[in-house]
Amino acid sequence: MKIEQIYTGCLAEAAYYIESDGEAAIIDPLREVATYLKKAEKAGATIKYIFETHFHADFVSGHVDLAEKSGAEIIYGPTAKTKFKSHIAKDGEQFKIGKLTITALHTPGHTLESTTYLLTDENGKDHCIFSGDTLFIGDVGRPDLAQKGHLTMDDLAGMLYDSLNEKIKPLADDVIVYPAHGAGSACGKSMSKETFDTLGHQKQVNYALKAETKEQFIAEVTDGILPPPQYFAKNAAINKGGVESIDEVFEKGLNALSPKQFEELANQTGAIMLDTRDPQIFAKGFIPNSINIGLNGQFAPWVGALITDLQQPILLITDQGKEEETITRLTRVGYDNTIGYLDGGFERWTTAGKEIDTIESISAEAFEQAASVGEITALDVRKPGEYEAEHLEFTLSRPLDFINDWMGEINPKATYYIHCAGGYRSMIAASILKARGVENVIDIAGGYGAIKNTGLKRTDFACPSKAMKV
Repeated sequence: MKIEQIYTGCLAEAAYYIESDGEAAIIDPLREVATYLKKAEKAGATIKYIFETHFHADFVSGHVDLAEKSGAEIIYGPTAKTKFKSHIAKDGEQFKIGKLTITALHTPGHTLESTTYLLTDENGKDHCIFSGDTLFIGDVGRPDLAQKGHLTMDDLAGMLYDSLNEKIKPLADDVIVYPAHGAGSACGKSMSKETFDTLGHQKQVNYALKAETKEQFIAEVTDGILPPPQYFAKNAAINKGGVESIDEVFEKGLNALSPKQFEELANQTGAIMLDTRDPQIFAKGFIPNSINIGLNGQFAPWVGALITDLQQPILLITDQGKEEETITRLTRVGYDNTIGYLDGGFERWTTAGKEIDTIESISAEAFEQAASVGEITALDVRKPGEYEAEHLEFTLSRPLDFINDWMGEINPKATYYIHCAGGYRSMIAASILKARGVENVIDIAGGYGAIKNTGLKRTDFACPSKAMKV
């Protein structure tokens, strides 16, 4: 028996490769499916099944492409309706993979079709569960994404309580929990950085599994949930209907452009110029009106949160050799319309004598000095929970997640100091403001982590988990 967790940090997502006796199964595959095909080929195994725990909202799954390339059957849980060929499992239905048995346990609550897959070894012992977004390490799935008709968030939370108590908690304490996500995913609110655990330990430490009544569970699980990123519903719809092969996206996107061609295409198509370089390198020089979302962070989720149109044409400025990786990570959240990249990167743009722009980035100490001289306007673009936990007394909470909502308050002639936790999100915000005509934006390098080492007055620290419930 082989079970491999394939964890993708950018999305905080876990796919799984299971193999036994020449047969394999994949659970919750990402868009790029070559990894799974290569693993099976290397082991001399045939991929028999592709199990989906639910219709994912935070990424585009590779289930259809993988099925076409491997001949495997796609399995969804009860109530799922797809526009492609699939097998809709009954609650309790079993599937054989070599000497292993996978049992579908219908566990609605996060979504209506959510299903946990229980793996039993060749000796008939329950070994692990692949819990999708039903049960995380330290948390459970948010119950607000599948509200339809008369169904409310509280209704779904009640279903989730029943699923956990009737299907999962009765399992043995030594059963391993393999969830679909870890810390950083927007599919829950307080996930642990660990990516697996025993069920017994989760019963002891997971607040949702310790709730004594359904009413308590509903209150705790629904409290402090932020609105989902705008791309979630769009990705869920894609996963129900299928999507073009990633190979076709590469063919279109890996289009090397000279500076002249890049500029002409930007003007002709209205494409977003997306610069994925390090934030501090971007600040020193960039193509005017380009947006910085650094590849060395939670790139795909931030693209999904901030670029509202999945069909938006995108032109890339990347570090050399990072073009294919960037396109791959864009496709994971449904952005398939990359139309080219700047060949030779930003250096070639400057060599060609093209116009550039900059963003001033100052140290936390320089920020402290500016604040001591006179009144300034400082924007804290961290999430509300981070801000409530601790912040500077004079900063305004303007979460990057909702920049399109608060942008109307911005005075294009004013000066704004911007910080986040470490400097990644603040440069995204600064680049967006700059592209929208706000000339005087100043980034604080190192973010709140660096600011805490200054003498600037801060609010008293409050436990972030409590802050989420304000």
